Amino acid sequence: MNEDRISGNWKQFKGKVKEKWGKLTDDDLDVIEGKREQLAGRIQERYGYAKDQAEKEMKDWEDSNKYKW
Repeated sequence: MNEDRISGNWKQFKGKVKEKWGKLTDDDLDVIEGKREQLAGRIQERYGYAKDQAEKEMKDWEDSNKYKW
């Protein structure tokens, strides 16, 4: 498995993503399909973040929830 895809079941995981980043649509989550880079890009787009800010927010969220990509 590609190391930048979320391990496990994306359908279960995407609910947690939507809890954190509620501006992401179901269509966004379908396009992301567990790909970390796609998630970062959509967070940037929806929230107007710079790449570094989106990456930091994702890293903090991963660390606090023990999610592994």
